[in-house]
Amino acid sequence: MTRHVAVIGAGAVGVMCAIHALRAGHRVTIVEPESPGGEQAASFGNSGWLSSHSVIPPAEPGVWRKVPGYLADPLGPIAIRWRYLPRATPWLVRYVASAATPQRLLATARALRTLLVDAPKLHAELAASAGVPDLVVQSGVLHVYRSKAAFERDALGWEVRRSVGVRYETIEGDALRAQEPDLAADYAFAVRVAEAGHCRDPSAYVHALFVHARSLGAEHVAARATGFQIERSRVRAVRTQSGDIDCDAAVIAAGIRSRALAAAAGDRVPLETERGYHVQIAGAEGGPRTPMMVMDRKIVATHMTGGLRVGGQVEIAAPDDAPDWRRADILRRHALDIFPALPRDLPPGRMTRWMGRRPSLPDGLPCIGRSTASADVLYAFGHGHVGLAGSARTGRVIAELLTGQPTDMPLAPFAAQRFRRSVPAEVAEATS
Repeated sequence: MTRHVAVIGAGAVGVMCAIHALRAGHRVTIVEPESPGGEQAASFGNSGWLSSHSVIPPAEPGVWRKVPGYLADPLGPIAIRWRYLPRATPWLVRYVASAATPQRLLATARALRTLLVDAPKLHAELAASAGVPDLVVQSGVLHVYRSKAAFERDALGWEVRRSVGVRYETIEGDALRAQEPDLAADYAFAVRVAEAGHCRDPSAYVHALFVHARSLGAEHVAARATGFQIERSRVRAVRTQSGDIDCDAAVIAAGIRSRALAAAAGDRVPLETERGYHVQIAGAEGGPRTPMMVMDRKIVATHMTGGLRVGGQVEIAAPDDAPDWRRADILRRHALDIFPALPRDLPPGRMTRWMGRRPSLPDGLPCIGRSTASADVLYAFGHGHVGLAGSARTGRVIAELLTGQPTDMPLAPFAAQRFRRSVPAEVAEATS
């Protein structure tokens, strides 16, 4: 059965949903007021990782002990703006819950692995279809530590990754120095995950996918969606600021704007803005040969088409709060420490900075599945730190739901309705 599907949002997830729905034979209208792949999009500033091994939620067992420190240090790896704390507190409680025990950590990892398992392969196929095969690279990635002892302190996370099928190797000493000659000498140990890949320009990639969707027949309405017309549990239209768009199915893939739309579809979801920053250095004199995460600083360094991008930081704040550019300055200082060959005084024209808004759910799992108000309104949002990597399979699953086929991954862990449950008892114990 051919359906008219309104895909709300043209970020990485939205354009993937549109492409897969078109391939399944549906008519598609993309509802997006901004430029796909533009600077306002979370995908614009992404660090580019197609990390099929990113199965650990943002929290970790015992993270609740660190929250006071995060509040006290506005420039630490995670910052929470005080005036936003009352609104953010329920989200933070659920954030702690996501890894309150190793068992919960493992359950989350198993679910995320089904979403991410072959992300580089899926993206390589889509990039080729969109005419930009050079933008997706099967590069592998490195997680870099100062010592083997520091790696061993992360043993739980790596054991969980291994248990869900992630394979990795360790590199240390002279072998690491030979592979990464620009890395500061005080980093002596690394984990290489060969199955991961990266995208050399997420902005250009998303834009190319949008153009590809248009070539397959997608229409584009430059308007902001505000809700739905639902009659007897069937969707009849998507309401926008410019008028109604008649349709018989809708996909919410609108990033941080998805929270209000999900409420209009019958579900209250604790979607929050995890703001992230990056700096990018054109023509960098040094940097990683392989995309790397520097574990003690919680940052990612990747050579992109436009230069060396150093990204990271988590800032919990209101979506429309002004950026705190001190956080970008911190990333620049990290880059200089990690790669000593970079010049100390970079001309302003060689360095750009950016702040974006990750749409994040506190348990580290996106919402993928059907809404409560109508089986015709589907969710594909809240991917947090794995939006780019997870977008390809999300799009495929949404097309399967639209067509009534069995999905190739279990969706129960991703259901929006999971947030109706009460906070687990072990969380109350952990935070007491």
